[in-house]
Amino acid sequence: MMIVGMSKPFAFIAAPLLVIVYAVIRILDGLDGERGPGLAWMTGHLAFLAALLLFVPVFLNLRRLAGGGRFATWTVAVALVGTACTVVQIAVDIVIGALATDHDDMRAMFSDVIKVPGVDIVVYTVGPVLFFLGLVVVFCQLAVARAVPAWQAALVVTGALVLPAGLDLLPVAGVLLFAGLAPFARRVARGATAHA
Repeated sequence: MMIVGMSKPFAFIAAPLLVIVYAVIRILDGLDGERGPGLAWMTGHLAFLAALLLFVPVFLNLRRLAGGGRFATWTVAVALVGTACTVVQIAVDIVIGALATDHDDMRAMFSDVIKVPGVDIVVYTVGPVLFFLGLVVVFCQLAVARAVPAWQAALVVTGALVLPAGLDLLPVAGVLLFAGLAPFARRVARGATAHA
């Protein structure tokens, strides 16, 4: 509740910034040829978990900016389901990173998790895609309604489409999302002041 209510303007800046933080830490963690377990793995995943939680108020505000109608509500609901699936994925990564003694141990644990019926589809393949789909659709709706400039929508849509293409493109996606989402902070803050 606190995330949803108190950090509306902040979330538009912090969420994409934390995606960039995760991307940078992930690159550094992989310099030795392997990622995790260890401090970099945990820190990076905690940053990404925080980013995902901050996307909740982002999506709720985007719904309002899109007019709050049925289509916007369903789009954001889909995005939030995708967010929840991705949160579960990151939580699994954090737990495995905390329990594993080395990279081979991590690999074995991930293999056991993926063998659980439904986990691979819901948590790793289809579920997280809903996050990106919701982000793309809501920004297309905002662009069509001229609620945001086309360039801003294009940045977010491109960032959302780059993210699932591969984690190595995460820094690019984070920068695009930041450039497209950060301008909303002032707009949302103005709206909050006007309703105070």
